Amino acid sequence: MVLLSSAVATGDPVPLAVDLDGTLLRTNSLIESLAVLARKDPLSLIRLPRWLLQGRASFKKRVSESVLPDVHTLPYRDGVVSFLRAQKRAGRTLILATAADEAIAQAVAGDLGLFDRVFGSDGVTNLKGERKRDQLVDVVGNRGFDYLGNGASDYPVWCAARRALFATASPGLARRVAKSTPVQVITDERRPRWQDYLRMLRPLHWCKNGLVFVPIAAVHRIFEVRLLGRTLLAFLAFSLCASGLYLLNDLLDLPADRSHPSKRNRVLASGRVPLAHALVMLPLLLAAGFGIAANLSIGVATLLGVYCVLMMGYSLKLKDIALVDVFVLAIGYSLRIAVGSVATGVTISAWLLSFCIFLFFSLALIKRYAELIVLESEVEAKLVHARGYHDVDKLILAAQGVASGYLAAMVLALYTNTEISHRLYARHDLFWGVCLLLMYWVSYMWLMVNRGRIHDDPVIFALSDRGSLCAIGAMGLLVALAS
Repeated sequence: MVLLSSAVATGDPVPLAVDLDGTLLRTNSLIESLAVLARKDPLSLIRLPRWLLQGRASFKKRVSESVLPDVHTLPYRDGVVSFLRAQKRAGRTLILATAADEAIAQAVAGDLGLFDRVFGSDGVTNLKGERKRDQLVDVVGNRGFDYLGNGASDYPVWCAARRALFATASPGLARRVAKSTPVQVITDERRPRWQDYLRMLRPLHWCKNGLVFVPIAAVHRIFEVRLLGRTLLAFLAFSLCASGLYLLNDLLDLPADRSHPSKRNRVLASGRVPLAHALVMLPLLLAAGFGIAANLSIGVATLLGVYCVLMMGYSLKLKDIALVDVFVLAIGYSLRIAVGSVATGVTISAWLLSFCIFLFFSLALIKRYAELIVLESEVEAKLVHARGYHDVDKLILAAQGVASGYLAAMVLALYTNTEISHRLYARHDLFWGVCLLLMYWVSYMWLMVNRGRIHDDPVIFALSDRGSLCAIGAMGLLVALAS
């Protein structure tokens, strides 16, 4: 197996045929199209089974007639593109031959400006495997072309080629192809590692699911083994489902993430892990989460189902509706506490629920404000748009967010003088210090987001920033002393 540089074999009179999905692109164009379709018109997804029954080629044609992904944002393999540019400069004929629909193939070819001919599925013939081989043989003859591909479905094409080129090196497949065709590798990009799959699950965000512990912590029963065990199971169930929903959100947000200064580096957006893998992992994670929840109780599974439906709606449409999106996020935080309550049978007070709603609404507004700040720093324009918000909305978002955070502090102050507080806390007067620290923390968080220090999720920032951790630690210490 030989590793080629982009300068090798230039000026070759033999045409070079190139595959699209997984070879020229580090993604699958059909899954990209389906994700765009789901975001554009979620109800159209119910037509997909009927389209699929008409055949794969027809299915691809129907999807491409409905939507096309933005080819400018697709993750190309830089090594492959550089190699093809060198071949093109040397005068070599380049052919794009793909099982993707011809509309997508033409759009990619137009974006790169490298290909002399383009072959794709036409709604009748699914140009894959033997059909792709027959198409190329009819045009340039048996052994009359080199073929650059990446997967097992390309095996028949490689067998009819003069030379087999690999975009990604699969040792077993390369050895199999080498029995009939000389093999060369033009890029040797690393395969996905386990760290990439773990990163897709966003384990850092599981800290939000720690809210399921709030009910038993609020009534000082966190060290009861039975309750703690049930809460841990609820935490695991919520984390698995949340990770599945993160995958769904990332799939639906691929075009937007690739245009974002930091989100473009996410595992799926950058193409480090195949989209098909995410589609397999998503239902497995949800099934595992609901299995654990149902084992706890039907109530827990029901609340988790409500959360999942809400977050699916958020990923599909609700995130683009100004203010509705932040209310949904705040409700999502509150549902974590409700799951902890139902899992353990510990009733949450109206005081706790009110406090959480106001505080989480403030945090959700910080998230949206941060997106506007980030985009403002990247895009030189008078009107910056993020989701359903514009640059001119920053003032009102900040006013609403700070007010909501202060309302959470006020609810806590009123709670300090209640019978519940007096019964649970021997030194309940120390909660006045917690109120002051909470007001400081809310003010600090909004100051940091206004300075551009918070780039995405405020919870992750709060648990990693020294100033925020000091304030949270001081509040925790006062609560402990009050007990």
